[in-house]
Amino acid sequence: MSERNTAETVETVFRIESARIIAGVTRVVRDVGIAEEIAQDAVVAALEQWPESGVPDKPGAWLMAAAKRRAIDLVRRRETYARKLAEVGRSLAETPPADDPADADDIDDDVLRLIFTTCHPVLSTEARVALTLRLLGGLTTREIARAFLAAEPTVAQRIVRAKRTLAKADVAFEVPYGAERGERLASVLEVVYLVFNEGYSATAGDDLLRPALCEDALRLARVLAGLMPEEPEVHGLAALLEFQASRAGARTGVDGEPVLLADQNRTKWNRMLINRGFASLQRAGRGPYSLQAAIAACHAKAVHYEDTDWPMIASLYTRLLDVQPSPVVALNRAVALSKAEGPAAALKLVDELSDVPALRDYHLLPSVRADLLESLDRRTEARAEFEKAASLTANTRERDLLLGRAARAASGEPPGPASERP
Repeated sequence: MSERNTAETVETVFRIESARIIAGVTRVVRDVGIAEEIAQDAVVAALEQWPESGVPDKPGAWLMAAAKRRAIDLVRRRETYARKLAEVGRSLAETPPADDPADADDIDDDVLRLIFTTCHPVLSTEARVALTLRLLGGLTTREIARAFLAAEPTVAQRIVRAKRTLAKADVAFEVPYGAERGERLASVLEVVYLVFNEGYSATAGDDLLRPALCEDALRLARVLAGLMPEEPEVHGLAALLEFQASRAGARTGVDGEPVLLADQNRTKWNRMLINRGFASLQRAGRGPYSLQAAIAACHAKAVHYEDTDWPMIASLYTRLLDVQPSPVVALNRAVALSKAEGPAAALKLVDELSDVPALRDYHLLPSVRADLLESLDRRTEARAEFEKAASLTANTRERDLLLGRAARAASGEPPGPASERP
C-alpha cells in the first residue's frame, strides 16, 4: 500500500473510531481537550509506522491502544496526578493487548459519557454543536466552519473555549442520573436535532441540503438509541431523523432547486430508512420528538400526496403543542389544519402569530400566510407575503423558490401546492 493510501486509511479509520478513542482516553485523563491531543498523537504514530509495518488487522484497536498508552504515560509523568496514577496503575494490569480491544460495553459507555460531556449545559448551544461534531463526528474545524458558514478561526476559538470551559467547570466525565439526566439528555437530543436540521434545510448559502450533516446527526442518533435503549425519546428522535432522511433524495431537483412535498417523487424516498423509522417509532414514547416522528410517519405512509391523513397530522400537532408550546409548532399546526379544514380557519391562526416576537424574522410565517392567501384567491396580498418571506431567508435556493411563487401569484396562474417544508 502506498504512503498516500495508508494516509487515507488512517484518516478513514480515525473518522470512524475517533469518538470511541477520545472517549476512552478521556476516561483516563478526564479532560476532553487533552484526550483529543493524545488521540491525534496516535494518528501521527500510525502515519509513521503503518507505511512500513502495514495496516494492522484491527486498525481501530491499534489506535485505541496507542492513545491509551500515551494517556497512561502522561498521567504517570505528572506528579500532580499522583492519585490518578495509582488508579491507572491498578487498571494497567487489566488493559488488554493492542490486538484485543477493551470490552465493547465499556467503550460504548465511554462514548455515552463523551456525548453528555460535549453537550453539557455549561456550554452555549453553538459550542455544544461545534464540540460534538469535532469529537464525536470526527469533523475538522474547517469542515464544521464550512457546514455552518462560519469563519474557521471563529469555530476554532469556539472549540478551544468550549474545552477550557469544561475543564474550568470541572465537568465530570459521566452519565448523570435522575432529574439531571433528563435535563442533560434533552440537551444532547437538541444538539443532534440542530445538526440534522441544519443539514436538512440550510440556514444560508447556495444549497438547500448539506447531506454530510444529516448523515452525522443520524449516525449520532443511532448510536444514542443503541446506548440508551430504555429512553423512549431517544428512539423518537432516531425515528424522526430516519423518516426525514428518507426524503432527502427527493427534496431537490436536478439543478438543486427545492421540490415541495406535494411535488416530490415518492418512489425516490428511501424505503430502508422508512422501515428503520417505523421500527424506532415502535419504541418511542409520547414526547416532542416521538410526536414529530409520528407526524413524519403519516407522510411516509401516504403513497400519494392526496392520501395524506391531514386530520391525524393536525391532531398530532395539537398534542405536540401541549407538550412543546412554541410558535413554530403552532404555525405547523395551522398548516395541517388548512389541509384538514380549509385555508380560512388556518389564516386566522396564522394572523394571531404575526405579532409573536420569536417569529418576527422567521421566513416561513409570511410563506405560510402567502400560501393561504393564494388559496383564498387574494393574490396581491399573497405576492407581497411571498416577497417578504424571500427577503427574510439567507438561503439562495429558498429565496429563488419564494420569488418564483410571488411572480406566479402576480401572473394569475392557478395556485401551486402549499409550501409544507420540502
